Amino acid sequence: MGESAVNCTIAVDTMGGDKGPTEFIRGLFYAIEELKLECNFVLVGNKRLIERLLTVGKLDAYQDRIKVIHSTQVIGMNEKPIQAIKSKKDSSMVQAIAQLKNNEADAVVSCGNTGALMACGTLRLRQIPGVDRPALGIIVPSKQGPFVLTDVGANPESTAEHLVHNAVLGSNYAKAALNLTHPRVALLTIGTEEGKGTALINQTHTQLQKINGVINYVGPIEGFQLFDGEVDVVVCDGFVGNIVLKSSEALFGFISTTLREALVRNVKRKIGAVLSKSAFKDMKTRLGPDQHAGAPLLGLKGNILKAHGSSNFVAIANALRIAQEVVTHDMIDSIGSEINQCNALNIHCEEENASN
Repeated sequence: MGESAVNCTIAVDTMGGDKGPTEFIRGLFYAIEELKLECNFVLVGNKRLIERLLTVGKLDAYQDRIKVIHSTQVIGMNEKPIQAIKSKKDSSMVQAIAQLKNNEADAVVSCGNTGALMACGTLRLRQIPGVDRPALGIIVPSKQGPFVLTDVGANPESTAEHLVHNAVLGSNYAKAALNLTHPRVALLTIGTEEGKGTALINQTHTQLQKINGVINYVGPIEGFQLFDGEVDVVVCDGFVGNIVLKSSEALFGFISTTLREALVRNVKRKIGAVLSKSAFKDMKTRLGPDQHAGAPLLGLKGNILKAHGSSNFVAIANALRIAQEVVTHDMIDSIGSEINQCNALNIHCEEENASN
């Protein structure tokens, strides 16, 4: 569905976040009014509550673009994924994904249980042929421009094949979300010297070199190079990626708090803080996680985006924006083609090595 932004429809799991449907409605209003999103929305959750919030938020003015579907259940953050999606078939998450499966929506956005979202998306939609496991990708700011980091939590334990697939998934996401033609793809490791790192990293590096041409692989990258802006996609497993992501967000919060405290210690600093207010606002906008809050579950036959459970309305609005961008660029066919090319190249190389 949806060749243009105007024809795009996004299904929203309004009950999945820590802050409840009120924050989702605020985010929806912000997305329409401030970010100028042109798509339609299917809001899944407690219908009576959602409709009341729409009226209070004056979103009833956009009723031709908003549809509400009632659901009676909510999947909690601490519930076991498979058990939850089996026992709560009328949950807002499951019903939102059903909209995608039934071609009633082009994308799903949820702040809910990550494991349940991944399990439900995988079971209901299945992977793109050739993709072994889906991966979560996130956009991260850097000195020269944002980059895609993947995987950030979908698969804590990965093989070299999974990491190669992550490279293809991340490259295609960078093309769609960052509007890049040949994204520079790098592998995260502890040293750029040949042979440095674990056996998994070395094996992955070798396989990525074999498929250079399908993607633009530029080699390994170390942690201190992450934010230099020299690459567009950074590949890692879900365990490492999740730690990098959460550590970066925590560091940004720590620096912001420390700076704020330092600037109010005396009158002279307070005056300087007032004069620098616009600069600090620009920094927060550029570096804050709310601007790139949607992490697509890459590799599925459908567009599912995971936002942080504690997302505020700005983060939710930006997750909706990213969902629209992903739909507009139609990544799925491109991913399927490149995954098949990569799999064929690596199988061919393995057969040659075996014969030698």
